[in-house]
Amino acid sequence: MRLGRVPDQVLRLGILFVIAIGVLVVARGRFVPKSFGELGHYRADAVGIAAERPIRYAGAEACGDCHTDVAEAKGKSYHRGVSCEVCHGPAAAHAEDPGAAQPVIPHSRGDCVHCHGYLPSRPTGFPQVIEASHNPMQPCMDCHNPHDPTPPHTPESCSACHGQIARTKAVSPHRVLECETCHRADTRHRENPRASLPTKPARREFCGGCHAPDASSPKNIPRVDIASHGGRYLCWQCHYPHYPEAR
Repeated sequence: MRLGRVPDQVLRLGILFVIAIGVLVVARGRFVPKSFGELGHYRADAVGIAAERPIRYAGAEACGDCHTDVAEAKGKSYHRGVSCEVCHGPAAAHAEDPGAAQPVIPHSRGDCVHCHGYLPSRPTGFPQVIEASHNPMQPCMDCHNPHDPTPPHTPESCSACHGQIARTKAVSPHRVLECETCHRADTRHRENPRASLPTKPARREFCGGCHAPDASSPKNIPRVDIASHGGRYLCWQCHYPHYPEAR
């Protein structure tokens, strides 16, 4: 059985493959550090260079050795995953000689809004405030203990945690509706959100309570035949409930 002639495109691909391999071999020899790969997939000489740098951070365990009461309170709080030196700065010198070096004690509102200032990109449920309107000019520590930042009282508004949704809803046709109109939330949700999640509407008929032709809602509300409008799709698959413009 005779073998057919190798197609030209296969030859061209083979030549390109051989050239690419050759370029990689040459580049590895000229540009890859000699110590690369000795201890893993990185430059081994970097370990010595890093070890020569001065130690600036002490670590949370060193802080807890002296500040046991603070460490205990923080370990049970919402800030338990935040290292002490995130707010107080590098503390190796303080841990070595507490009297000679003092850590930073943040007092500015700007320090807290680095994490808690409103940003749409932050996850839903993360406590956020608008600095200009949230107790303006008042230091955050007047109401919140940084080591146990539980709010002084349970938030009265859903916008305290759901800032992006609240701002979207505020300019939508649903702005006059209370959140509880569509969501049922146990009182525990305000105190421990993940322990008791609010309900969400699960049937088309829920929206029909306001938008069906025979609904008792005001006449200027858009009406649709819930039985036929949208076919098998749920209402919120086409209309975002917090800004329900048609699309």
